[in-house]
Amino acid sequence: MAVDAKTVKELRRISGAGMMECKKALDETGGDIDAALKHLREQGVKVAAKKASRQANEGLVYAYIHGPGKLGVLVEINCETDFVARTDAFQDFCKQVAMHIAASNPEFVGREQVPENRVQEEKEVLFSQLADSGKPENIKEKIVEGRLDKFYSEICLLDQEWIHDSEVGKVSDALTAAIAKVGENMVINRFARFQIGG
Repeated sequence: MAVDAKTVKELRRISGAGMMECKKALDETGGDIDAALKHLREQGVKVAAKKASRQANEGLVYAYIHGPGKLGVLVEINCETDFVARTDAFQDFCKQVAMHIAASNPEFVGREQVPENRVQEEKEVLFSQLADSGKPENIKEKIVEGRLDKFYSEICLLDQEWIHDSEVGKVSDALTAAIAKVGENMVINRFARFQIGG
């Protein structure tokens, strides 16, 4: 079945992927846009995994000021080359991440940055909430594990739901898609969020 240009264009609009990638994904999925989107995401994950070990020493410190200047974000996002750092795709992603930080107020980039004592305190609180539940220990541990994921999704940027498009998933998924799009490894390195009276 030949895929028409209109469908390719629509998939490109939704995914942000290149025309040829969109056409190939549609050809492989029989013209089904949802299946093609899934295919593109899977390819993006593979591309990102291949690039993850490469050094990302270039990039930008992106500044975003929200509204009438009462909230601002600085975020450092790294890539491999200065050429990519100057592209619209990279800068658009930096802006989206900064806007996400402004809206969602994470405390850390990833789980590995959360101090161990903070995680332990949270675990103790969660276990104490289940003390009188009468559930077996192994079930309690599974429940605490699930609630810890929620804890991380509130305080860690990469674990948060991507505010710009809930279908993307987490910020880490948006990063994976951006890596596939720009063709280089990218790392959200650090950020600072400033708010008047905050």
